[in-house]
Amino acid sequence: MASDHAAYELKEFLKPYIQLKGFEIEDFGTYSPDSCDYPDYAHPAARAVESGDCQFGIAMCGSGNGMQITLNKHQGIRAALCWLPQLAALARQHNDANFLVLPGRFISEDEAVKIVDAYLEASFEGGRHQRRVNKIPLDISVEGEIM
Repeated sequence: MASDHAAYELKEFLKPYIQLKGFEIEDFGTYSPDSCDYPDYAHPAARAVESGDCQFGIAMCGSGNGMQITLNKHQGIRAALCWLPQLAALARQHNDANFLVLPGRFISEDEAVKIVDAYLEASFEGGRHQRRVNKIPLDISVEGEIM
């Protein structure tokens, strides 16, 4: 899990809930509500998911946009900004999202729980979606041409 100051309280609220669901939490920060820079926490969390040290990630900031943009700079990350449970389920089912991103200032704790549940309960459907997911990473040829 990772957050900035704007979503610190939501992260702290969700941690024990997710642990009760049987998941081990690695908290990449922030560790207080003091102002901070979300990339400082997004990059280490993304590297942990890319390396396989963490199965998936949940990140949050005020709007969710900063975390999502930063996480998606990593080639092995598919971060989905979700403010509805249906979006979280589809992100897993169709996009094999390995990061759920929440907009901390725009959802309640109750809504966050429903979104997290939808994300955790869904699974990738594969099939026609796998072909699309395979096309997500940027492929740069030897000559530097973007494929």
